[in-house]
Amino acid sequence: MNAYLHHLAPERAVATVLDSEAGAIEVARELAKSFRATASSRDSERLLPFTELDVLSQSGLLGITVPEEYGGLDVSNAVLAEITAIISEADGSIGQIPQNHFYILEALRTDGTEEQKRYYFGRALAGDRFGNALSERGTKTVGHYNTRIARDGIGYRINGRKYYSTGVLFADWITVFALDEGERLVMAFVPKGTDGVEIIDDWDGFGQRVTGSGTTVLDNVYVHADSVVHHHKGFERPTTIGSVGQIIHAGIDLGIARAAFAETLDFVRTKSRPWTNSGVDNAADDPLTIAKVGQLAIRLEAASATVERAGRKVDLAQIDTTEENVVDATLAVAAAKVLTTEIALETTTTLFELAGTASVKLDLNLDRHWRNARTHTLHDPVRWKHHVVGNYHLNRVIPPKSGAL
Repeated sequence: MNAYLHHLAPERAVATVLDSEAGAIEVARELAKSFRATASSRDSERLLPFTELDVLSQSGLLGITVPEEYGGLDVSNAVLAEITAIISEADGSIGQIPQNHFYILEALRTDGTEEQKRYYFGRALAGDRFGNALSERGTKTVGHYNTRIARDGIGYRINGRKYYSTGVLFADWITVFALDEGERLVMAFVPKGTDGVEIIDDWDGFGQRVTGSGTTVLDNVYVHADSVVHHHKGFERPTTIGSVGQIIHAGIDLGIARAAFAETLDFVRTKSRPWTNSGVDNAADDPLTIAKVGQLAIRLEAASATVERAGRKVDLAQIDTTEENVVDATLAVAAAKVLTTEIALETTTTLFELAGTASVKLDLNLDRHWRNARTHTLHDPVRWKHHVVGNYHLNRVIPPKSGAL
């Protein structure tokens, strides 16, 4: 396996291997400073962040969830979510791109063979990026797939068409999700550049504009047998695959909310005028504005605390993977996703309410925060998270085993 795949590794400097959670957070903060400076122009001109993703790869952040026994840092999921929030506050698109990367690594940890773990975890530590080819259009639901993987000698062939392939434009490995001949979902690692793979940059959403979430076409793509993981097994027993994926989504929304909150404070302090009847000389002294800012700050703090608490519960469920611990983690992450969705939408809308008419000028591009929040929060409907949590508490119905929970 290693001999065949080694020559396909990208030609870039080997990534830093981070040795502490505090160090990883500090690296994220340094990268965020750089990403923030050009985030608005990337959004307005739709400049894809290839250079920024290379910097992210070399920073070592893409290997922070690799288990210790495979040479990684194995950070707490609370830290993973916070690092995601830090990057997303600087640029919501860049913050979202690695979400599937970390989901894939968690699925690998859960159901990969020892050989697969040693190899692909090693590639993650070296800075390789794993992109997804998961979602499809034209199926009954987002949980149904037309993409197929079939035996061909000692390997497989994959045929299908994927959409919303977040990050695949920047990926070294295209991770394809397909149904095998037994209608079971598998996850196949396909090196970028493999014959039969076509990646189309056709994502035209009004938010998260540079996530690279285009179309992936798979035309009789050959895959070696040792590159296929039986992903369906992760949903036949209690696991943390869904919780890890979802807490990263919560971190993305939290970061976008923080960015909008910071923009609100700056604009009100430096540019906004007080309302005629407020009786104050500065917009920042308007008592109604002060109260609204306080409300946002409190809800942001609550969302941050809920994400951190949920992350610790996911940690416990990874260590002691009982149904009780997994359900506890699932419910906590669902709560975090609900709160971060709400605060992201509220903060990005209230920015304009408090900043005033001058804040809607096109050259400021402040609407990117609302566009990013509105787009990303559509990923998984929070109304169903309310249902899952309520159904458990009221009827003791165990949450479904899903990558969306």
